Amino acid sequence: MRYRTLGGTGIEVSVHCLGTMMFGAVGNPDHEDSARIIQAALDQGINFVDTADMYSAGESEEIVGKALKGRRDDVVLATKVHFQMGEGRNRSGNSRRWIIQEVEESLRRLDTDWIDLYQVHRPDHTTDIGETLGVLTDLVSQGKIRAFGCSTFPAEDIVEAYHVSERRGLGRFRTEQPPYSLISRGIERSVLPTCRRLGMGVLTWSPLASGFLSGKNRKDQPVDLSTGRAALTPHRFDPAIAANAAKFEAVEKLLEVADGIGCSLPELALAFVVSHPAVTSVISGPRTMDQLDGLLKGAGLTLDDETLDRIDEIVPPGTDLYQADGAWDPITLTDPARRRRSLADR
Repeated sequence: MRYRTLGGTGIEVSVHCLGTMMFGAVGNPDHEDSARIIQAALDQGINFVDTADMYSAGESEEIVGKALKGRRDDVVLATKVHFQMGEGRNRSGNSRRWIIQEVEESLRRLDTDWIDLYQVHRPDHTTDIGETLGVLTDLVSQGKIRAFGCSTFPAEDIVEAYHVSERRGLGRFRTEQPPYSLISRGIERSVLPTCRRLGMGVLTWSPLASGFLSGKNRKDQPVDLSTGRAALTPHRFDPAIAANAAKFEAVEKLLEVADGIGCSLPELALAFVVSHPAVTSVISGPRTMDQLDGLLKGAGLTLDDETLDRIDEIVPPGTDLYQADGAWDPITLTDPARRRRSLADR
């Protein structure tokens, strides 16, 4: 296992980070089995574990807390806040009120006294970024978190947060967590260069494009749309939809690349992500022990320039063939009120 320093924090983390979204009701509901998978990952050299309060409504954090009993000091533990938790108002977002309340809930579920990396799961344009940075800075001073970062922020929001922290003398985001894969390369345009210039660590999610790069989905073969991620988002996998044609074409060519260097497509996918100089760690979220073994099988794989050039020919740099869970749909596009003047203003 290789290790890198996380965004100027001085904290060393494994290049492979264990994502725990699939532990709990959404994926593997067996707490003991999920804990065994987490412990097996630690045994194989992973020291970086990422979760979130909203994964299975807090159940994932509870599982992680149980699994880390007796091993907490050896693990860099990351979690996230932002999405709705429970019923009612003011139970989501990036406000001081909600973050102060929810960090205590995460500490309780994780059964720990501190969180190594506390991340804002998505931007919240209803809350002043200075308020968010202020409360996170306070939590560092209180010892409840060691560092903080953001997740799936566009480059302009990352830059704004940096300048606000500088002007107001606040702590700053040390990391960003964006989606990145062989067929989802949009962050190469501005997010990754911005993070590199600002000295931020980058831990990426969805390296297998929600299973599209598992090697199971092939051109001219039937796709099972009743299970897994395909069941949740069939429009992303259905070969009858014309927009998916480019994904299936790319998968066939990428399989040839993988075969040519003697590895599997998932191994190629993970090695590609960590080959970018701005990337610190890649998050993989297995549901079973077999999936964990498959993901770590190629942990030491590195790609030469010839292989990376071939990948660039198939999916050009900065190109998104796969839009990761609507991650980059800004509110200025999704909310009509943000792009249309009301009749009173016309």
